[in-house]
Amino acid sequence: MNLFSMDFRKCDPKGCGHFGASRGSRKHKGVDMACHPGTEVGSPVRGQVTKIGWPYSGHPEIRYVQVVAGQHQFRMFYVDPTVAVGDYIEMNDVIGTSQALGSLYPGITEHVHFEIKDMAGQYVDPTPVIIALRSTDRSAQ
Repeated sequence: MNLFSMDFRKCDPKGCGHFGASRGSRKHKGVDMACHPGTEVGSPVRGQVTKIGWPYSGHPEIRYVQVVAGQHQFRMFYVDPTVAVGDYIEMNDVIGTSQALGSLYPGITEHVHFEIKDMAGQYVDPTPVIIALRSTDRSAQ
């Protein structure tokens, strides 16, 4: 399933899923796209897989996939990867399956976190990208 066909995560007891939402002393640096655990996640862009990471040192089972396209890094968190570093992928190619978050954040809406960074390391709001891709999604028409 491509990210732009998922619904934006709304607010729940753990917070809100929009870009810039409060995370205590910091701001949310991406958007959360609601989906059930085990959902196939498609790449939002054509590019190269440059990193398979672990965002939490105490939870090696929680993963993310980074794809570089042009001058931006596209990172999808809470994804069990089916790709490897160095792979070239097309937009919508499956990069993995969404992971269950209930044990890490009880009561949270299950989701994939999607963020974009420019090459200077600045976070970019992915919301307009998702909205634009939705308008070009021929499968939804």
